[in-house]
This record gives sequence, structure tokens and C-alpha cells, in this order.
Amino acid sequence: MDTARLQTYRTMLVDLQATLESELEQSRAEAAPVALDGTMGRISRGDAMQAQQVALDVRRRREQRLLRIGTALRRIEEGSYGQCGRCQSAIGGERLDAFPDVVLCVRCAATPRR
Repeated sequence: MDTARLQTYRTMLVDLQATLESELEQSRAEAAPVALDGTMGRISRGDAMQAQQVALDVRRRREQRLLRIGTALRRIEEGSYGQCGRCQSAIGGERLDAFPDVVLCVRCAATPRR
């Protein structure tokens, strides 16, 4: 992969990283434990707990993506970015354009691990 393409992907990854970190900071209050006070009814409390679980799941997904982004940035520095983590073949440019933090090529992603 040429230097200009690598720089483009690095920029995409850094921008995505900043966006996710900002979203994580903003969602901190949504994932906070639900206060059990006497003013909230049973159904409202259930709704609040369900909303909290959804917020926690979204946070986990964002945190996992941040880890993948960090790994992708390290792979750029090491010179292995764009190579499948399983079969070592090149990951298609269209796939990297859509998901710059992807680790597997389409074939390996579609094949269950043994």
C-alpha cells in the first residue's frame, strides 16, 4: 500500500477515534446505575433499567471499536496494515474504506474459525 493511502487511512482512524471518545464521554450519564428512589414507579424503573442496559451495550461496542482502531494504528506503524490477520492476504480497499479498523479479509470474516 502506498504512503498516501496509508496516510488517508491513518487520518480516517484518528478522526473515528476522536468521535468515539467524544461519544463515550457524552454517554457516561446514560450508563450510570439507575437510582432506586420512591418517586419512580415499577414500570418506569424497569424502563430506566432497560435503557441503561442498552446504553451499556453501546458503550461496550464503542470501547471494542476503539481497541480495534488502536490496533489498526499500530499496524500502520508496523507496516502490516491492510493485511488479513488470519491468512495474511491483502484486505480489499473497498472494505478498508468502509471499515478502516477491520482485521480480516472478506473470505476469512465469512469463514467460521475452527
